[in-house]
Amino acid sequence: MDITILGKPQFPTPKRRTVSDNLRIPEHTIQDPGNPVISELDFEIAGPRDLLFFNPEVTRAGIVTCGGLCPGLNNVIRSVFLELYFAYGVKDVLGFRGGYQGLDPQKGKEPIRLTPQIVDTVHKEGGTFLGTSRGPVDITLAVDNLIKLGINILFTVGGDGTQKGGNALYQEARKRGYPLSVVGIPKTIDNDVAFVTRTFGYLTAVEEAAKVLTRAHTEARSVENGIALVKLMGRNAGFIAAGATVASQDVNFTLVPEVPFKLDGPKGFLAVLKERILNRSHAMVVVAEGAGQDLIETGANIKDASGNIKSKDIGIYLKDVIETYFKAEKIPIVMRYIDPSYLVRSSPANAEDSILCDLFARNAVHAAMAGKTGLVIGYMHNVFIHVPIELLTSRKKFMEPDSLTWNAALTATGQPEIFE
Repeated sequence: MDITILGKPQFPTPKRRTVSDNLRIPEHTIQDPGNPVISELDFEIAGPRDLLFFNPEVTRAGIVTCGGLCPGLNNVIRSVFLELYFAYGVKDVLGFRGGYQGLDPQKGKEPIRLTPQIVDTVHKEGGTFLGTSRGPVDITLAVDNLIKLGINILFTVGGDGTQKGGNALYQEARKRGYPLSVVGIPKTIDNDVAFVTRTFGYLTAVEEAAKVLTRAHTEARSVENGIALVKLMGRNAGFIAAGATVASQDVNFTLVPEVPFKLDGPKGFLAVLKERILNRSHAMVVVAEGAGQDLIETGANIKDASGNIKSKDIGIYLKDVIETYFKAEKIPIVMRYIDPSYLVRSSPANAEDSILCDLFARNAVHAAMAGKTGLVIGYMHNVFIHVPIELLTSRKKFMEPDSLTWNAALTATGQPEIFE
């Protein structure tokens, strides 16, 4: 996959170890000769280049964080700045405040000029000290402002909507003949970004969710017929729900978007839950926010400011259904419903994610200083790669029902493969 470059690099790099543009890694490293992959994609490997397109002494960079919170955002900001400032000698770095709104001078606040003192301890806190928002920005006004401020490089930290916006900014700048490098760093705790084996913040989310499950399990088993229902994030993919289930080992039922389920019938979820209660007198259920959307009869789909379809509240719906069912069955239960979503995503990054954030950030800086643009940093087969923004935003990653991840969750819970 060819990556756009703004022009011929000509400035010496301060890096001792560099990576050639010719190095590639295929999308699939394991292949079946009897069933060859057609039109195999291969990706440019990330890393420092021999020559730089931008002269560090006169380069001005900007960083913007968009969308929902995720553990590790401050780590990414800090590591991008430190790599620019200390490794490349770029002393002029702006932090745009309030997401893409910060690119519009008519709506946003003035950007912050970042310094080593400002970013010194931000990585110890959750959230993003630059602030964030959802929703599009007027691309024309945003590029006008970037040119006025003399921004040469813009790092966009966010999910699909953010990266689509970054692509629009890059395309508009290119139409005007302005050499703007736009490099995306993918962000989502849901771990559903294509060409990224693991997004930063995911393992922290799993760790924090597992702590909640431990406490929820205590609530459920401490009373007669206690049922703990915990809703976790995962609009399109159930990676957090499955990961937390395996980490916890106390969950009895896990429901995810990729595996449809029925509530009623002799093999439906409610009947199996009833059997669990009669046999063990307590149960713990984990449901991903995007699971069971077909079960909820409501009006038209509503989109958030980023253009994503809002999930209908499966947690509250399932809680009400369970309570109604057991009341009709004349089986008294004690229901504990817990939604820790915003607490989980606002947590500081753990050690594993802190390292991953740093690597994503530094590889983004390497790409930008070399003059590459219109790309997002990907991560496959333990290798960081360059992925064209348009390709990355054209796909979603899902948890395959026959994957090791989901099979591990099934084994941990002991639940049927299908509630039918």
